[in-house]
Amino acid sequence: MNNGISIQNCTIQPVINEIIKSRRVIWDVLRLDRIHPQISGNKYFKLKYALSAAKSNQKTGLLTFGGAWSNHLLATAAMANLEGFKSVGLIRGEKPLVYSATLRDASELGMELRFLSRESYRQLSRVYQGEFEEEYPDYQYIPEGGYGEYGAKGAGEILMVHNTEDYDWIVTACGTGTTIAGLVFTAKPFQQLLGISVLKNHFDLRYDISSLLEDYTLIEKISFEDRFHFGGYAKHSPKLLAFMEKFFQDHAIPTDFVYTGKLMYAVNQLVNEGWFKCGSRILTIHSGGLQGNRSLKPGLLSF
Repeated sequence: MNNGISIQNCTIQPVINEIIKSRRVIWDVLRLDRIHPQISGNKYFKLKYALSAAKSNQKTGLLTFGGAWSNHLLATAAMANLEGFKSVGLIRGEKPLVYSATLRDASELGMELRFLSRESYRQLSRVYQGEFEEEYPDYQYIPEGGYGEYGAKGAGEILMVHNTEDYDWIVTACGTGTTIAGLVFTAKPFQQLLGISVLKNHFDLRYDISSLLEDYTLIEKISFEDRFHFGGYAKHSPKLLAFMEKFFQDHAIPTDFVYTGKLMYAVNQLVNEGWFKCGSRILTIHSGGLQGNRSLKPGLLSF
């Protein structure tokens, strides 16, 4: 796929600091954030097969769900715009007096924005019940966050961007769990996966991932850490932002406070704790989404 989308930009970048040296592990980052400014990171992979289905089924548009700062929503709008599709975004919450930068960008890309009450959104976003089928019969439905079979299938191709066979651990942030479900399909038998939950009390995460696996026993390849949500989804603290700033200054890797900042913080902390045994080779997946940092007050981060 062209149109400014470049898989070739996705390099593997090492992270080297005193903790890494003392624990004698190797920590690399797969820079999926470099694919495209808006169709960033894992969003490209999770949308890939939904787009293919839309083309095969002769759909004219894409319909999906998201919040005011949703990376997935913006990526869907951009993908639709690039590929000549119409798009509709069903937005959580009442219509604001002033759009967020994300909603403004999505609208400028041609996405029709429809605002739902939080209760309606909760009922519809993950289990689509056809309420909009009559109004949008020619639109391809994509669940919130790209969750589902198409999303997981695409996410499995992340490990094909580079040769990743030398790693013992593949680590990624978990929202819907779609990305790590896809990674299970393509990880080598000897590789373990670690999911860093960015939601507080996400008790359904294991079930949501298992629902995407043809073989439920594959869930045993995944370990989970839920200590690094910093208060819940899209929550942050001065400690997290300070870490993100230092991580950028030390390694020139920008992160976002919703997903990848928490991911890198978690891996750094787990290495420090000795969670990974000496000699481990760790690959973290930078899932993009940097545009969400625009919701922060100016000046909190230098990138």
